[in-house]
Amino acid sequence: MVDVTTTPATYAQAMRSVKRPDPVAVGTIVWLGSEVMFFAGLFAIYFTLRSTSPDLWAQETQLLNVPYAFANTIILVLSSVTCQMGVFAAERFQPYSGEVKGRRRWGMVPWFWLTFALGAIFVSGQVWEYAQLVYEGMPITANAYASAFYLTTGFHALHVTGGLVAFLLVIGRAYAVKNFGRKEMTSAIVVSYYWHFVDVVWIALFAVIYFLK
Repeated sequence: MVDVTTTPATYAQAMRSVKRPDPVAVGTIVWLGSEVMFFAGLFAIYFTLRSTSPDLWAQETQLLNVPYAFANTIILVLSSVTCQMGVFAAERFQPYSGEVKGRRRWGMVPWFWLTFALGAIFVSGQVWEYAQLVYEGMPITANAYASAFYLTTGFHALHVTGGLVAFLLVIGRAYAVKNFGRKEMTSAIVVSYYWHFVDVVWIALFAVIYFLK
């Protein structure tokens, strides 16, 4: 008697039924791990500066507009919420707004457009803050603290800008395809990983830069 559980056909069917992690998602997570090390180095600059030059730290932090930075942080945190709402819509394979189980719900595209707008406001807010600090006498060449501040927040702003470009690509792909499928859903999820990462990094930066005085 032939054991059907060991035949090539049933073995191949079992292999197809195994759920493997998406290589794009895994690659993104590994890459974000390297980004953690990069930002850890930037944090190290701040802690070293605070321990070696406490007077300079105390003097320059007085120029920071904490309420303004806090409001800008809230905007970025809200963008992370709208991004996740877009992911939920992508997981429903719903790129556009419409009726879902008798309820009108936003699709991935409008949620991601809203996320893009909030992210753009955050970056614009950082540029305005830079202009104010330069006006008050703290350009990047002023001292070691100014260099550390602009270097750290500037690299984060570049990462946010990269995320905005990624949102445009995902939105454009949703418009380009006839049928919104698993590949488009995976792209949305991967971009959300990156966006949540830059959000968490900024919360840590905000705590170190604006509250650790």
